[in-house]
Amino acid sequence: MIADNIVHFARVLRDAGFGLGPDRVLAALAAVELVGLRRRDDVHAALSAVMLERHEQQPLFDAAFDTFWRDPKLLEQMMYLLLPKISGRGDKPRPPRANRLAEALSVPRAPDLPNPANATAKEEVQFEAQFSFSERERLQKADFESMTSAEYALAKKLAEQLPLPIDAVRRRRHEAAGSPRGGAVIDLRATLQRMARQPHTLAPLYTRAREETPALVVLLDISGSMERYSRLLLHYVHGLMRRSLRVHTLTFGTRLTNITRCLKERDPDVALRLADERVQDWKGGTRIASSLQDFNRLWARRLLGANAAVLLVSDGLDRDEHGDLSAAAAQLRRLAHQVVWLNPLLRYEGFEAKASGVRALLPHVDRFLPVHNLASLADLGDALRAPPVAPHTLLH
Repeated sequence: MIADNIVHFARVLRDAGFGLGPDRVLAALAAVELVGLRRRDDVHAALSAVMLERHEQQPLFDAAFDTFWRDPKLLEQMMYLLLPKISGRGDKPRPPRANRLAEALSVPRAPDLPNPANATAKEEVQFEAQFSFSERERLQKADFESMTSAEYALAKKLAEQLPLPIDAVRRRRHEAAGSPRGGAVIDLRATLQRMARQPHTLAPLYTRAREETPALVVLLDISGSMERYSRLLLHYVHGLMRRSLRVHTLTFGTRLTNITRCLKERDPDVALRLADERVQDWKGGTRIASSLQDFNRLWARRLLGANAAVLLVSDGLDRDEHGDLSAAAAQLRRLAHQVVWLNPLLRYEGFEAKASGVRALLPHVDRFLPVHNLASLADLGDALRAPPVAPHTLLH
């Protein structure tokens, strides 16, 4: 009976977004057997120690524990989470992760029998119909961390459709143009050469400056504190790679992994499955300094050509005791045309650069921007075109 309850509890947490595998469930069973069931606080502490991956999950775990173990406040808690609310002056703000818990605890509906002829199309229509226009507008500003599973799934689809954040630039080299449109000019040399070969041909030839999209290198932090953001950003990057062949993606946690070839698969599910199989350090620690040093040594000269930009996606919480983060970031800045740091912690109005990793990185980046919702990704292009604001001004 105890084992069944703990397995059910783990399933609820997994549906709410926790990464709980069979090893964690077995460890939870052993922990509860060790502390016994006499004191509720002992059971709570034992399961917290085994099932939590990071401290940000504590509020969601506490709410799930209180609900699942039939706390006296169960009715009040479930009414607060599941029933629609009428806004008033005395209302308390809804906890950011309450919707994920409510969804995990809700009774699932029995699925309809699929029709082989149009199962895929019908699924798409039903999925899209769940969200009205106003809900999609709200979804644009919703934090990835607080989205329900349905909202998160839709956000991944929307992220795939976002445009490239960088514009094409004109090169010195020119290419032939068939008409004077689009800024083309007469190529006098080519026209005279053709007239010498074909005297009866008087039509001019045109040329225009060749436009080329600069290379974009994405360095994505996949440590435990970044999991919810990095998973969705992989869909965003996959969408970018379908629009440009010059997008390269490398992940880092405790090691650096190039997953560019994996993300070239057109099917996002296949692409992310291949990336998931290749990356060995999901939800682990964070060694930003060593990862940047490896990138500078192994990949920078291959990937960072003229006008190449680097998108560094990380919260800056470095746990690397052996690397020199400031020196690695300074070298990366010298090799790249610009380094843009996207940090989900900037969603907080009172953000201060107190962590040592943040203070080491800030002097060596060109832009410091938030990345916590779809709106921040959609506005990334405009933010990169705007005059840069020196990020080191955040250092006190």
